[in-house]
Amino acid sequence: RDEAEMEYLKIAQDLEMYGVNYFAIRNKKGTELLLGVDALGLHIYDPDNRLTPKISFPWNEIRNISYSDKEFTIKPLDKKIDVFKFNSSKLRVNKLILQLCIGNHDLFMRRRKADSLEVQQMKAQAREEKARKQMERQRLAREKQMREEAERTRDELERRLMQLKEEATMANEALMRSEETADLLAEKAQITEEEAKLLAQKAAEAEQEMQRIKATAIRTEEEKRLMEQKVLEAEMLALKMAEESERRAKEADQLKQDLQEARESERRAKQKLLEITSKSSYTQPMNSSTTALPVDLPSFNLISESLAFDFKDTDMKRLSMEIEKEK
Repeated sequence: RDEAEMEYLKIAQDLEMYGVNYFAIRNKKGTELLLGVDALGLHIYDPDNRLTPKISFPWNEIRNISYSDKEFTIKPLDKKIDVFKFNSSKLRVNKLILQLCIGNHDLFMRRRKADSLEVQQMKAQAREEKARKQMERQRLAREKQMREEAERTRDELERRLMQLKEEATMANEALMRSEETADLLAEKAQITEEEAKLLAQKAAEAEQEMQRIKATAIRTEEEKRLMEQKVLEAEMLALKMAEESERRAKEADQLKQDLQEARESERRAKQKLLEITSKSSYTQPMNSSTTALPVDLPSFNLISESLAFDFKDTDMKRLSMEIEKEK
């Protein structure tokens, strides 16, 4: 409160008419004037202009001030200057003017004297108190700044932790999808391999049937023609069976290769998940202290680079339907 009042006075003292008390007076000619009393001296103003004095008497140039009844007299220190006399409306006003003059003159003289020991001690105490308050304000400002920095650090750590948790969840989901894809590919590869074996068996049976038909001797021309037609059909069927068996064998080899790649992707995803889990557990104890600041926290991108077989749900359903169809 005292600092606020002091700042208020610092602003107010620079304003016009600050600290001036005005009194209505008349000079010897009966002209209406205003007498202003302030800390610097006595001033005579025109009633229409209270800012610029017509005549001023500084305290260090006034020799004596007196009044008799309603007549007030100002005697300058320089005897060459005429004595200024004026009349006020009431005797009580003259007493008030004299009291103000005595008090302001006393303060004027006191300001130009050396401070007493008691005043010096009071000023020293005031300076010490001011310095103490200043240090207290600085300490509070530093504490506030440190608290704000700690809160910002905590928020940043929480945000990083949430980001790591989200990345770990995404990696786990990608790993699960990769495992499901690998299982489906393995099942389809097994089915394709069984189909290839079955086709090879059918081709062998067709070949045997063709050999048996050729070995049978047909005497009549009509039976020979029919037999040749059957032999031709059997050869075409055997050729088709052989081509289908070869295609199924290639498809089985390709599925085996895809299965190996899926398992390799699954192994890499598990390794990435282990790395994320270990780094999340390392970041969690760091969050308990609000004063330690990490230099840098790594960021992970496990969406498309580490999982080569991250199929969508529609692809999974289509693959399952194909397996059921092949079964």
